[in-house]
Amino acid sequence: MIKVSLLIPTLDQSGAEKQLTLLATSLPRDEFEVQVIALTRGGPYEAVLKEHQIPVTILNKRFKFDPLAYHGLKKVLQQQQPDILHTWLFAANSYGRMAVKRLPTSQTPPKVIVSERCIDSWKSNWQHNIDRRLLPQTSLLVGNSQGVVNFYREKGVPESILRVVGNGIPVPDTTISETTRNQLLQEQNLPENARLIAFVGRLARQKRVEDLLWTLQLLRQMDENIYLLIVGEGPERAKLEQLAHKYTVTPNVRFLGHRPDVKQLFPLFELFLLASDFEGQSNSIMEAMSYGIPVVASDIQPNKELVLHGETGFLTSVGDCTGYAQYAERILADPELAKELGSASQKRMQQEFSVDKMVQSYAALYREVLT
Repeated sequence: MIKVSLLIPTLDQSGAEKQLTLLATSLPRDEFEVQVIALTRGGPYEAVLKEHQIPVTILNKRFKFDPLAYHGLKKVLQQQQPDILHTWLFAANSYGRMAVKRLPTSQTPPKVIVSERCIDSWKSNWQHNIDRRLLPQTSLLVGNSQGVVNFYREKGVPESILRVVGNGIPVPDTTISETTRNQLLQEQNLPENARLIAFVGRLARQKRVEDLLWTLQLLRQMDENIYLLIVGEGPERAKLEQLAHKYTVTPNVRFLGHRPDVKQLFPLFELFLLASDFEGQSNSIMEAMSYGIPVVASDIQPNKELVLHGETGFLTSVGDCTGYAQYAERILADPELAKELGSASQKRMQQEFSVDKMVQSYAALYREVLT
């Protein structure tokens, strides 16, 4: 039995946490014994893990470097004695490798697999220095897209330990509920003939949601019944609400905030938009494609690995609001094109980005580092 500890900062409802949970709950139980450790806090995915009888430990980290959490992590690793420590995101990647470095010499240290989930252009020099200093404790560094792996190769990570494992996306229920649509229209005070386009994600600067507000202004010239639904929360929300007023699109935009029922909303969208200037591998794009929704996105490398231009959606330059609007108008004006793009998107997710494929890929890496 291979003992695997998965370490992540939180179990919030976000992309990396979702992928960790899918992996933890899907690894074959006859081969892998899994536990999950959260550095800072639990969250919605904690309940999911416990439903699957997966042990969860919360270390309650309070500061950037919290000695109590660090020693708590070492204690958990000494008790569990995992064969593999699989860490996710910068804080966990750092704490995990530092803890393994300081384990008692009497204990065989676990192999450490580091998951990087984004092209981390936000990292400062000190953070990259920490990454470099901890490379000796790194068995493999796994990116969720080729773009992420390329980024870390350029930062000095040896080619021999770099791997790509794409995100996995569950097959969704794509049934469109007329009741759900009517409820949403009534809740948001929208007309019966509203055409719904959407963004789902964290309202952070990298997502460039302001570009989508300007795109909406252009689309309104084509059809006043087009409404942009912005699903998610984040530090940019107040600014975006002010921009919506400034761009005079407030009547045609709805800020829905965090929605636990987002899976029921996806089938109602005619089009999905993402204007990010950097990503790792967008879970929201993958979810939209799995529901058969055409996507118009920025042409950054990770998005190119998901959206095939002209086949499953369209790509345009970062900041090109006119390009977003032109492709969106083309899709919304041509139901047959929208259907073709959506069907191709759905097929691509099922064939290339299934949860089973993701789980098998990680299981193969676990076996690889142990042999």
